[in-house]
Amino acid sequence: MRGRERAVSATHEDYLKAVWNAQEWDPAPVSTTRLAQRLGVGAPTVSETVRLLADRGLLDHEPYRGVTLTPEGRAVAVQVVRRHRLLETWLVEHLGYGWDEVHDEAEVLEHAVSDRFVRRVDEVLGRPEQDPHGDPIPAADGTVRRPTAIPLTELPAGARAVVVRVSDAQADVLRECAACGVRPGVVLGAADRLSDRVRAAVWVAPAAGGPG
Repeated sequence: MRGRERAVSATHEDYLKAVWNAQEWDPAPVSTTRLAQRLGVGAPTVSETVRLLADRGLLDHEPYRGVTLTPEGRAVAVQVVRRHRLLETWLVEHLGYGWDEVHDEAEVLEHAVSDRFVRRVDEVLGRPEQDPHGDPIPAADGTVRRPTAIPLTELPAGARAVVVRVSDAQADVLRECAACGVRPGVVLGAADRLSDRVRAAVWVAPAAGGPG
C-alpha cells in the first residue's frame, strides 16, 4: 500500500491537484472550463470526471458556480502536491535539472513513487518548506504554510518587494525569469523593467525597509 490517498487513480489525483492549485492563491470556486484548460482535456470529459469525484465525496460541484474540494478531496490533493513539490526540489538540487524542466518530470513521478520514497526524499533535502519556484511544500500532516504575497502587478508605484514565488505554469516564462534574474528571494521594484508575462508570473511580499 502506498497510503490512503492512492485508492484514487492517477487521473483523479490530477483533477484534485488541479483544483487545489487553482485555489491555492485564489479561493474562488474553479469553473469546469478552467479545469479543462489546466488539464488539457475536453469540457465533456471534465464534466463527467467532476461528477464521478463529486459522487465519491471528493469534490463539491454547484452548477454555474464551480468546483471546490471537500475535506476528503483536499486531503488527497495536498499529499499529491507534497509529492510533486518535493520531487521538483530533489530534481533541481540533486539531479541538476533546471527549474523550468522539473514540472513535467514531477507530474509523472508523483504517481509512481511510494510514500516511503517521499519521506526519504524529504529527509535528504532537510525537510524544505518551499520548492524551487517558491511554492510552499505541504507538511506530512497536510498543513500548508502559505506566505502572504500579492501579484507583482498589484505592487504600488514606488514600492519594493521580495519575490516569494514564480508560477511554473509556463517553462518559457521561467526561462525568461531566470535570464533577467527573477527568482524567489530577489528584491524587485514596481518600476523595474520586466515583460508583462514575467510580471504576471511573479508574486511578492513587502521588502524590509519599505519603498525604495
